[in-house]
Amino acid sequence: MSTTVQATTSQDAGVPFSERLKAATWQDHEAAEYHGFTRALLGGTLPIDGYTAMVAQHYFAYAALEDLGRALADDPVAGRFQWPGLPRVPALVRDLEHLLGPGWRDRISPSPPTRTYVARIEQMADHPEGFVAHHYTRYMGDVSGGQFIRQVAARAYGLTHEGLSFYVFDELGSLPRFRSDYRQRLDALGLDPAAADRLVRETRLAYQLNTEVLADLGRTWGAR
Repeated sequence: MSTTVQATTSQDAGVPFSERLKAATWQDHEAAEYHGFTRALLGGTLPIDGYTAMVAQHYFAYAALEDLGRALADDPVAGRFQWPGLPRVPALVRDLEHLLGPGWRDRISPSPPTRTYVARIEQMADHPEGFVAHHYTRYMGDVSGGQFIRQVAARAYGLTHEGLSFYVFDELGSLPRFRSDYRQRLDALGLDPAAADRLVRETRLAYQLNTEVLADLGRTWGAR
C-alpha cells in the first residue's frame, strides 16, 4: 500500500470518509474523465459509431455490477447502496435497441479490457467494500459528468431520449440530493482503517480499469 493512500484513509479521522475517498482518488478520476476518447466525445468529434461502441461496453460492465448488487442486497455494507431507479441495464438495453436495432445482442461483444473489468467486479462477491468502490466509481460519475455527456451527445448525434436513456435518472428526483445522500451513506459506513484502505485501493483500480476500456475504444476510433 502506498503511504499516500494510507495517510489519506487512516489519518484525519475528523474528515468525512467521502471527502477522503474523493481526495485519494481524484487523480485517477481525472485520468479517466479526460482520456482522449472522452475528450473526443465531449468535443462532439466522436462519430456516432464510437458512441455506440461505448454504450455497448457499458452494458457488459453494468450487467455485472447490477447482478452483483442484487446478490449483495442483504449485505450490511453493500446493501446500503440501493436506490429504486438507479440500475442502468434497462436503459442501456433501450439505447442499444435504438442505436443498433432489435438484433443488437448479436452485434456487440465485450472488449478484452471490458472482460478484465467485468472479471474484477465479479471478484467483489466476497468483498462488499470492493463492490461499493466500483458502484461509487460508476454511478456518481453518471449523475455528475454523465449529464454533460447527455447534452453533448444530444447535440452531436441528434438524439433525444432514445439513445440517451442511460443518462436519464428521473426516478431519482433531485440529482444533487442523490449525491448528498450517497456521500452520507459513505460517511455512515464506519469502516475500520483496513477496510477503508481497501475501498480506496479498489476505487483507484476501478478508475484504472475504466480508463483501459476507454483507451481501447480510443484506439479503434482514433481518439487516444
